[in-house]
Amino acid sequence: MIEIETVKGFQDFLPPESLKRAKVREIIEKWFKRYGFTPIETPVIEFDELMKPDNLPTEEEDEAVSDRFRLKDRGGRNLGLRYEFTFQLSRILKQNPNLKMPFKRYQIGEVFRDEPISGNRFRQFTQCDIDIVGDPSVNADAEVLALTLDVLKELKIPAEIQVNNRKLIKGIIESVEIANVKNVMIELDKIDKLGEDEVKNNLRKYADTNKILTLFKLFEKPLEFFKQNAFDGAEELEDLLDRCSDYGIKPKINLFMVRGLGYYTGNIFEVKVTGKKETIAGGGRYDKSVGKFLGRDLPAVGISFGLERVSSLSQIKVRKQTTALLISISQDKASASLAKKLRKENISCMLSFERPGKSLEYANSLEIPYVVFIGEEEIGKKKFKIRDMKSGSENLLTEKQLISFLSKK
Repeated sequence: MIEIETVKGFQDFLPPESLKRAKVREIIEKWFKRYGFTPIETPVIEFDELMKPDNLPTEEEDEAVSDRFRLKDRGGRNLGLRYEFTFQLSRILKQNPNLKMPFKRYQIGEVFRDEPISGNRFRQFTQCDIDIVGDPSVNADAEVLALTLDVLKELKIPAEIQVNNRKLIKGIIESVEIANVKNVMIELDKIDKLGEDEVKNNLRKYADTNKILTLFKLFEKPLEFFKQNAFDGAEELEDLLDRCSDYGIKPKINLFMVRGLGYYTGNIFEVKVTGKKETIAGGGRYDKSVGKFLGRDLPAVGISFGLERVSSLSQIKVRKQTTALLISISQDKASASLAKKLRKENISCMLSFERPGKSLEYANSLEIPYVVFIGEEEIGKKKFKIRDMKSGSENLLTEKQLISFLSKK
């Protein structure tokens, strides 16, 4: 027998959650466009060869790559479901080398990862990405952060930005003469989850106690110290802070933050819920990735966040989709005609041809705020009776008055 249930790691979205997701997506896309980003769409399925680590525009495989879904078509070709958008952007740039730079694109779509599931981790989720390719300046870094905060402000999500620089953290580790920089970075990036004591203990696999203590002392230093001592990346990070101030943004420096190994090359950032450890969005500069298939470096910076996460955190109130239910009382033609006129005026409405009692019950169940009765009496008077379902009050309105009233709701 077939089990009638959702596959683990996948989910349905029904009202009212689906209405909220649609509104959140609308707000996100509105701000993407306001900042001059243009939409692109890419296939859900790509050649698996393109997604293998040795062909990816990155130096090392991460969890997202290893957790990709693999499949075959009828021709026996090895394919896979996209697990993110950046490797597809690399393909697009290879196939369209004459794209005008800087190329500012956004993409909102489904990505898939065949990974263990948990409370907030699913195998299919909607990713919202913006990227600026071809602009090496810190202006691009600041712009994606400003855009993200504008989105979150309208969604009523209190947020703060944390920034770091990959060159800087690498230089700090090397200055203490710790050899295994990669593994040290991996451990440092866990400090929010594990705490400082446990991270220090884990670092003993790669360095002695004195070096670990010296490393953590360095992390307490202000940015000016690293700039004065000519640490690579310190000036880039300071430039980012300066440019962010032009947008009225005050990021916090988090020298422990690492993000994707073998991917980011300069400034990196995470956006967190204010006062919490929960990450809403993440990104940074990746100047050695998207141009790899072209055989040259292309400056690029971007940020990404999941629609599911921001939708669950958003405090916006979503208006019910349907404004009015038109109840036909043996006046089907007139009711259909009125519905057509209301919809032409961008008023959402539904028709009911059931008896009034059942229609009112239906309107209540869907929380439709108004019902309009269309019977012989209303047609004769050329006025429609409209009922406010919350207060129960009723009024007789002409067609023009009805359209004017409902268009404001």
